[in-house]
Amino acid sequence: MKQVIIIAVFLFTILSFSQKYEFKSIVDIEASNVKSQGNTGTCWSFSTSSFIESEIFRISGQNIDISEMYSVRKTYEDKAWNYVMRQGKIQFSQGGLAHDVLNSIRDNGLVPEIAFGGLYQEKVYNHSKIVPQIKTILDIYIKNDKDSEHPDWKKATSDILDKEIGSTPKEFVFDGKKYTPTSFVKMLKFNATDYITLTSFAHQPFYTNFVLNIPDNFSNGSMYNLPLDELTSLTEKAIKNGYSIALDIDVSEKTFSVKNGIAVLPNNVADNKKSLTELVPEMKVTQEYRQTEFENYNTTDDHLMHIVGLLKDQKGNVYFKVKNSWGGNSKRIGNGGYVYLSEAYFKLKVISVLLHKEGISKKHRKKMMI
Repeated sequence: MKQVIIIAVFLFTILSFSQKYEFKSIVDIEASNVKSQGNTGTCWSFSTSSFIESEIFRISGQNIDISEMYSVRKTYEDKAWNYVMRQGKIQFSQGGLAHDVLNSIRDNGLVPEIAFGGLYQEKVYNHSKIVPQIKTILDIYIKNDKDSEHPDWKKATSDILDKEIGSTPKEFVFDGKKYTPTSFVKMLKFNATDYITLTSFAHQPFYTNFVLNIPDNFSNGSMYNLPLDELTSLTEKAIKNGYSIALDIDVSEKTFSVKNGIAVLPNNVADNKKSLTELVPEMKVTQEYRQTEFENYNTTDDHLMHIVGLLKDQKGNVYFKVKNSWGGNSKRIGNGGYVYLSEAYFKLKVISVLLHKEGISKKHRKKMMI
């Protein structure tokens, strides 16, 4: 009898966890079609532009395809200035964060995709030459070697960007009306100052804001610090209330799978492969463990995406529906370019989230004095 009970328990355990994923939508927020950033490190612009498109729809009901490359083109100029003023003692790369798009909108306005789509190379974006070319010019200027030509780095940078990305328009026609990038933003009623970034790290006091020292935060954007459980619940509540989220997260884990369209955090490493297609027990992530993984570089600011909904599996576990920017029409990409990201993965790997301040409860806004 004892042996029968043991076998029954074993079979129950196997059957309990050997289940293919079955997802049911909880919330779906209006979002534009999945795009591809191509061979570029501009996920920060693609994800945040997608986020802004959803915000424009939420605010005005308009479906407008905005230009990712306009913000990229303008932000490269800011990066070059920053690199020169810091005399080369800072990273110069393709990377950036969500607030860089908002900074660009504030300073340079916004244009629709039809007004400026950027330049393609063999039908894909390719920025592999941009950083090396510009950095060479900037380093020559910073070094100020008397034996070398002292370049006009601003003009040289602009020339490279014109060649590789394109020259941005000063005015354009949209729906039969003439706009400048600034007047276009006003027409959309989009206010870049209405958005804030949230994070959760134990090396800074909670309910205060600070500059997170990560390589891609070249513009020193500040973030509001919340306890991990509050950050998670606040993010979910915002989505339930119709506010989508721009997400900065580490995607280096083997259990982040674009092919399967899933991102989970198995409690047992032996379940890694299985977890890509079947339910497995997930890790219980604490604030302390999250901090350790950040400080030992196992969690870094790899990638930005756009949270556009919530789902649950057959056991009631909640997942974030995340829109990626690696295309959606490929056999190597599952869920049409979306990734279903578990709460456990979010808690361990999220770097920050950006959202409209009204997507945050009054209670938390009061605590953070915003």
